[in-house]
Amino acid sequence: MRPLEGGLGYDATFMALARAALEVRPERIDAGDVWVATAADGSIAGIVALGPSEQPHTLDLEKLFVAPRRIRSGVGACCWRTPWPREGGRGARRLTVLSDPYAAAFYERNGAIRIGTAPSDAITGRMLPLFEIRLDPTP
Repeated sequence: MRPLEGGLGYDATFMALARAALEVRPERIDAGDVWVATAADGSIAGIVALGPSEQPHTLDLEKLFVAPRRIRSGVGACCWRTPWPREGGRGARRLTVLSDPYAAAFYERNGAIRIGTAPSDAITGRMLPLFEIRLDPTP
């Protein structure tokens, strides 16, 4: 699946560097780790993908993207909420989010707590906001 086109004013050079990190791999879809929001016309409005973390009882938000023309329409919030009811079965108690700086306020509004910064998985030398959200109230 190709990544959603466009996005937050990044130039073509930046998008080319980030392309591999933005791609959704078929094996992730087959594993049930990707959810797609579609618009009434059948186009992709957004996606969310979860993946394993190196930390115990933790999942990583691998991707949460909204088509640029759908930003602030509720698609992002829908994508954000979709996987959580299913994650108790994996034993996950927390989710980490390596956020694009433009999306940081979205995650904060939706209950994520900023815990620091971490290196970008796409652009060498770029530091990004790192968030977490508790999926289970037990410590």
